[in-house]
Amino acid sequence: MPINLVTPLAAGDAADRAARLMGQELSRLLGTAVTVANRPGAGGSLGTQSVIRAPKDGYTLLYAQNSPLTIRRVIEPDAANYDPLKDLVPLALTTRSPSVLVTYKDAPFKTVKEMIEQASKSAHGIRIGNAGPGSVGEISVQLMNAAAGASLSSVNYKGAAPAVTDLLGGHIDAVVLALGAVSAHMRTGALRALAISSPFPEFPNVPTLRQAGYKADLLGVWFGFFMPAGVPKDVLDKIVPALEEVARNASISAQLLPAGIVQEWGSARALAEEITNEYRAVSELLGPASKNTK
Repeated sequence: MPINLVTPLAAGDAADRAARLMGQELSRLLGTAVTVANRPGAGGSLGTQSVIRAPKDGYTLLYAQNSPLTIRRVIEPDAANYDPLKDLVPLALTTRSPSVLVTYKDAPFKTVKEMIEQASKSAHGIRIGNAGPGSVGEISVQLMNAAAGASLSSVNYKGAAPAVTDLLGGHIDAVVLALGAVSAHMRTGALRALAISSPFPEFPNVPTLRQAGYKADLLGVWFGFFMPAGVPKDVLDKIVPALEEVARNASISAQLLPAGIVQEWGSARALAEEITNEYRAVSELLGPASKNTK
């Protein structure tokens, strides 16, 4: 019987490729076919809920990003009315895609500090694009405002591509997007990075906000593996070591790095802590925590 690897992502993007590469390696390690099922929708909540409701037999696996596990539970608690630490079993954190704050090459500011100073002097302030409402980019702007006492403006787009187009055209001042959406323009010098949510090998000189002296970092994208709560322990004991091998696989890592994705290994405990800490931070930033907070 094949393992159904559910990912709440659209087919064809970089994160979907990560799921498929890891699924192939899992299949080899476990000696069982692994079939990827894309179930996007509602910010990842639909795919996540389908796994929560799945049989507890070890043949359904979830590979999900942080949005449905933390952000959506705050901004859409009625739709994301679950607790990933109770309704799911966190298995491993395996993948991270940093978000990055970039501006156009001729922007009058060279650092985050200079950008914030410019915002206080400019008649129109500083407008920072993101990939859409509830995205890590939109929330990151609010985090920067809270951490720096700034008044940066967030501009919502329908995806990363139109935000990048408007930045290159000079219609906005900066964007906060997943690294993969802007890395090609960073390489050519058309866009210049001011901050990144977590270090990335290709761009070692781009600081995090904390390295720049602020009390919070940009919110990045991370991915972890889960199973429905109630799966037998012997199943978990078999799959977790395989996930660690997958996360440490050098070939997979080499294929994902050009897309701005870093493979890393984080235990079930580390994944649970990531969920707890990020959910608390987003709740404090965006309003009262939902009834699912623990």
